Amino acid sequence: MSDQSERAVVCGGGGFIGGHLVKSLLAQGVNVVRAVDIKPLNEWYQVTPGVENLVLDLQDRNNCLTAAEGVNSVYQLAADMGGIGFIENHKALCMLSVLTTTHMLMAARDKGVERFFYSSSACVYNGGKQDRPDVPALKEEDAYPAMPEDGYGWEKLFSERMCRHFTEDYGFITRVARYHNVYGPNGTFEGGREKAPAAICRKVIEAIQTGHQQIEIWGDGNQTRSFMYIDDCVMGSRMIMESDIEQPINLGSSELVSINQLVDIVEDIAGIKLTRTYNLGAPKGVRGRNSDNTLIAEKLRWEPSISLRDGLEKTYRWIFDTMQTHAPVERVKYVA
Repeated sequence: MSDQSERAVVCGGGGFIGGHLVKSLLAQGVNVVRAVDIKPLNEWYQVTPGVENLVLDLQDRNNCLTAAEGVNSVYQLAADMGGIGFIENHKALCMLSVLTTTHMLMAARDKGVERFFYSSSACVYNGGKQDRPDVPALKEEDAYPAMPEDGYGWEKLFSERMCRHFTEDYGFITRVARYHNVYGPNGTFEGGREKAPAAICRKVIEAIQTGHQQIEIWGDGNQTRSFMYIDDCVMGSRMIMESDIEQPINLGSSELVSINQLVDIVEDIAGIKLTRTYNLGAPKGVRGRNSDNTLIAEKLRWEPSISLRDGLEKTYRWIFDTMQTHAPVERVKYVA
């Protein structure tokens, strides 16, 4: 499918990744027919002119039929999700996202869609392979035998299988990318759904603004992750959608860091050194998780490559500027 012939809908288009994806697709010459999100339009992270922006709950099958009308490709990013604090405390909400993907697949089938992209997650991986900070990078086959993140991870893994079987039974193309911790400007940095890079940036900025030279870290700070900058995410998503890769594939950086090292980088960007306290009772997820990029490098001759330092520099500056004029949101409190 050429860029000029593609007519796309981005589900979750009012979200962080979805908003960036809409703009990226348009820049590549794709006709983004519409963006759909459950949030009121004034709560969308980005609203792009020239696109039909619809406020619809895609858990409802009829709304999915509306979303899929007149398009030949679907980017299904819509989900109820957030950082580790959210997904550990809202497992039922996360599981309900299976309705959105199931109904969008049904709508895509019924409306003659040619290609369907699904944004999965590294949370599908077997927890037994993520039990230490120096964990080996996760290969795609490490999702089985299945023992994913409770709630959110199970929903993602089930939806991956749904995509596979819709391809087998109904013949349209599905592509699945397993996102690894996406961050960047125009994302969530407060309110309880934020992920670690944005949360750390916000906490450092708050310490500067208040003069309280300390920062609370969830867990002992030795847990490890890799973090992918948003530009790499949208580029990789597009490349995977266009590819002949039939299996779920990692889309993430292979630059492994501890949360303590993440704080080090943000402190250096801010030009400050803070006293650290550790909340051992807070949500902290698995001990270690990294992306093995062997397969994506082999298939696409590409892998996410924007360094964490460069990405955090841009993210920090955006959060800093936003917080100057942005009223703080009441954040979810987790009791140790």
